[in-house]
Amino acid sequence: MRIALFSDIHANIDALEPVLEDIYKRSPDAVYCLGDLVGYAPYPNEVIQTIRAKGIPVIAGNYDQGVGLNSDDCGCAYKTDEDKARGEESIAYTNEIITDENRAYLRSLPAHLRIEFGVNTEPYHVLLVHGSPRKINEYLFEDRTDKSMLQMMEKANAHIMVFGHTHIPYHKKLEDSDGNFWHAINIGAVGKPKDGDPRACYVMFEWDGDLDLADPEAPSVEYIRVEYDVEKAANAVEESPLPDAFADMLRNGG
Repeated sequence: MRIALFSDIHANIDALEPVLEDIYKRSPDAVYCLGDLVGYAPYPNEVIQTIRAKGIPVIAGNYDQGVGLNSDDCGCAYKTDEDKARGEESIAYTNEIITDENRAYLRSLPAHLRIEFGVNTEPYHVLLVHGSPRKINEYLFEDRTDKSMLQMMEKANAHIMVFGHTHIPYHKKLEDSDGNFWHAINIGAVGKPKDGDPRACYVMFEWDGDLDLADPEAPSVEYIRVEYDVEKAANAVEESPLPDAFADMLRNGG
């Protein structure tokens, strides 16, 4: 089984298109998107139309939720007043240019997707969330304690939990008292990376046959970085009413 997962496009069509091209060249069995299609860049409608044309299952990100509800709040956490002001400009612009059809689509997106595997064996569960199982905009950073992360996953009955929202990729393998491993996988961001690498990021994970939870290497998780025309995307931001700072963030991967 091979599954491709990506998240946090944030209206960056220039990043999304090469990512999808790379994904489909690898012929996965399934493709899922973990939300935040819109915000921070000038192509929310184009991103939504591309995703819908491919028939990719999508869950709602916090930004999708805000724009779907025509709210002035994206549910984002900003560290400074300047960041907050830029964020308000971003969601106002997105709300201004989004089509009615695409707003309705965002409003229809599910909060989570759960996939159950194991037909002839004990079932195991893959849970796809944007922020966390508890809250669409909760940030699960890598420095969260293993105990806290494992407790959250056990409560959600998620042997494998895949999420985005922080835009910073990582994979934690958490061993429980029975010697089984639970996998917390942050898949990074396609359109607005924050780990210092401006390339788009997505994940391919796979396993053969039944998944052995006692094996820490099952499933295998591959982080794939995709080059795209960052300067083109940054120029598009600068030519739009959006703050120029968003262009520099694309160039710097932060």
